[in-house]
Amino acid sequence: MELVCPAGTPAALRAAVEAGAHTIYCGFADETNARNFPGLNFDRAEMAEGIAFAHARRAKVLIAINTFPHAGAEPLWHRAIDDAAKVGADAVILADIGLLAYAADRHPDLRRHLSVQAAAANADVINFYAETFGVRRVVLPRVLTVDEIAAINREIDVETEVFVFGGLCVMAEGRCSLSSYATGKSPNMNGVCSPASHVDYAEEPGGLTARLGGYTIHRTAKGEPAPYPTLCKGCFVSGDQTGHVFEDPASLNATQLIPALARAGVTALKIEGRQRSRAYVAEVVRSFRAAVEAFDAGRAMPEGALAKLSEGQAATTGAYAKTWR
Repeated sequence: MELVCPAGTPAALRAAVEAGAHTIYCGFADETNARNFPGLNFDRAEMAEGIAFAHARRAKVLIAINTFPHAGAEPLWHRAIDDAAKVGADAVILADIGLLAYAADRHPDLRRHLSVQAAAANADVINFYAETFGVRRVVLPRVLTVDEIAAINREIDVETEVFVFGGLCVMAEGRCSLSSYATGKSPNMNGVCSPASHVDYAEEPGGLTARLGGYTIHRTAKGEPAPYPTLCKGCFVSGDQTGHVFEDPASLNATQLIPALARAGVTALKIEGRQRSRAYVAEVVRSFRAAVEAFDAGRAMPEGALAKLSEGQAATTGAYAKTWR
């Protein structure tokens, strides 16, 4: 199975390739990609150099152009697609229907992948994108069980890619307004969910309080792991229940589900984390490359190697094997 790994910087791209990534995904340093953070991403020269480095080592590079254009500002996104083709990207990852049409019309030989931001979660919509825009692969949103993924794969003729490690989005990506409500920054338009500029930690009598946009998201006792204050993983009062109503503050780790995902027809395994350090990227890539090779050889999946890199030092299989509350 193809291992698709993140790179937020040229150094992280090199680290991922050297650690055994089959494919790298990254973005330009502007609003066209959904990890538009200061100090991250690639200018055009860096992208060209990174692609040359990867190709020389038989790895591929995908460019994420996965935000939605602002009205009247479409040329910025069109230039990104043009430049992706020019620097030799192996595919572009797109969410916006107009950008898919542009890429199909102007660059028919440039492979098109459907971003998770499009929230394509059923066979009908995936087949529409494939038939209308020539999409070759869809990144499935993190709300589907393994059985649902298998059912979708039986009804489509495109590749599927799923997340297996890192930050867990528990909503239908591309359609979530929680971060926008709290911070005024949209994951879809600004490329940021729960941005660090709006996060505040405070030592208080009851322990450590974590706030996002002025809203208290978590309180943890002294000495307990403090999760990052992402709104959908916060503590809420709902009826007579107080706790993590949507999802626990934990990272996705689907290592043990790799055999089941393979049986479900999944083509590619995706690691989240373009905002992470090159050391983090290298360690996670090495671990998953070992897991993929173990699966290919018929060995058991390795256990426990990535616990210290998980959010709050806790991990979950997310929706893949979910019993919904």
